[in-house]
Amino acid sequence: MGALPKTMPALRKLKREPGLDFVPAVELPELGPRDVLVRTTHAGICGTDRHIFEWDKWSQQRVKIGITTGHEFCGIVERTGSAVTRIAAGARVSAEGHITCGKCEQCRTGNGHICNEVRILGIDTNGCFASYLVVPEENIWPVHPKISDQIAAVFDPLGNAVHTVMTAGVSGKSVLITGVGIIGLMAVTVAKAAGAGSIFVTDVDPNRLKLARELGANEAFDGRQPWVEEVRRLSGGSGPQVLLEMSGNPRAIHDGFTALRNGGTAALLGIPSDQIQFDWTNHLIFKGATVFGINGRRMFETWYQMENLVLSGKLQLDPIITHEIEMSKFADGFRMMQSGEAIKVVMRIPTA
Repeated sequence: MGALPKTMPALRKLKREPGLDFVPAVELPELGPRDVLVRTTHAGICGTDRHIFEWDKWSQQRVKIGITTGHEFCGIVERTGSAVTRIAAGARVSAEGHITCGKCEQCRTGNGHICNEVRILGIDTNGCFASYLVVPEENIWPVHPKISDQIAAVFDPLGNAVHTVMTAGVSGKSVLITGVGIIGLMAVTVAKAAGAGSIFVTDVDPNRLKLARELGANEAFDGRQPWVEEVRRLSGGSGPQVLLEMSGNPRAIHDGFTALRNGGTAALLGIPSDQIQFDWTNHLIFKGATVFGINGRRMFETWYQMENLVLSGKLQLDPIITHEIEMSKFADGFRMMQSGEAIKVVMRIPTA
């Protein structure tokens, strides 16, 4: 590899207000002995990035001012630390965005995705909306040659969808997905590939409902209209066997649990913006529901599942990635997501 530049362009959160700042000359990150320096080529804009861009209540309490944002990416390894042994310069890679301590009980028992001291790229440490970023070797994922840069750049949210679907066990079962944003749409095609029976979805965006049908949903319902009884009727009169909650919307959560059949399974990924009221007695106790809280991706079980599913050709992901733009046009990407014109936006990252 040739000589590295001294500075690089990056998107940073510099002000306690909506928006991000394009900084043309940021110093390259320092490389530790167990770190990998990646030249970013593509980066996905996700819902978390939108929260940071909009500077909502969660972001104000969680995000450090001055951080380089972004955590979904694909790139090329430029340098490796002196103690790195399993990856070499020139490799095309993505990475797990949750950096774990490796020492707590969760990490030592195969549950690093819920590490007690997790740090997240683009939130706790500088992320991928820059020409270069540093990632611990343990987090690096080599990208299979048959997987495109655009798909590799969205492995993070795809992993959320795969983790949710696989935890719920959808094969041969009727499935309800409440909320078909980016990850909800991915969950539709993952559930289809995983052998789900009937798939029903709800949302308030007609374009996303239309796309959900194209990806394999049997029926799609406007969440603002009554739909619970129809979904229960279509799933044998008892309600769907599986609920995948992707919205975080209080009404959707209530309606989803109301529709779920007695003894059903719910996997919850959506995050409410504030505390919500929940009918504990009827939705959980009397229903005898099994409920899973889903956080991130299982490391690295989910990554192997993702790779195998993508290589199988059974996933439809290209229709979900609706726009590819230059990083300098990042504000347009966020505005298109806000307006509903775009679903998933992938940015091309410039070489410093």
